[in-house]
Amino acid sequence: MNKNHIVVENIVVDVVKKDIRNLHLRVLPPNGRVMVTAPVRLNDHTIKLFVMSKISWIRKHRSKFEGRAIPSELEFVSGETHYFEGRPYVLNVIYHDSASRVELSDDGFIDLYVRLGSDQAQRGKVIEGWYRECLKVRLSGLIMKWEYIIGVEVSSWSVRKMRTRWGSCMVSARKVCFNLQLARKPLYCIEFIVAHELTHLIERGHNERFYTLMDRFMPEWRHCRDELNGRVVS
Repeated sequence: MNKNHIVVENIVVDVVKKDIRNLHLRVLPPNGRVMVTAPVRLNDHTIKLFVMSKISWIRKHRSKFEGRAIPSELEFVSGETHYFEGRPYVLNVIYHDSASRVELSDDGFIDLYVRLGSDQAQRGKVIEGWYRECLKVRLSGLIMKWEYIIGVEVSSWSVRKMRTRWGSCMVSARKVCFNLQLARKPLYCIEFIVAHELTHLIERGHNERFYTLMDRFMPEWRHCRDELNGRVVS
């Protein structure tokens, strides 16, 4: 399976290529994310033409999600929708007598194994730990990739909860920190934050030079930024 994304009329479209025969287009809750599943043989230009032909349908269905409330607090019970790397999954809580763990299924479920009697905080802690480990694996590879592309090297990096930022960079110490919530976001958004923070090792501020560098390293970075900030509009 091959994953990437394209941009059609300011809409970021996730593209998943599989060994299938036909194109499939979906608009997903809660914020109207657009996904196309396509045969491996099709190139991005053909897929983009297909999406353009469906743009009215996409706009109509994305409008259904506008103004729809998103629960502010998760209870970590069966049936809840949880996001992992941009894709929605249904949580399935399974009580057993062994150590707690999380398993991701191919049919759209996150299986959360916890001990009988586990409360909301305990269930949330297990999920959080799983998110943290998964994100660290992704970040490890992406940091190495972007260190090479940008020509910099970080001294250390970490993952923690952050209320107002997706990432931060201590330029003098060359230390980078990433928001745990990135584990819920699409991979291209995670990659954008990595590129963004590492670019600060060249240019500290958000000035013209910084944006010029970002345009050079990642031409579509603004679409990723807007999606993270909830500003992707049709």
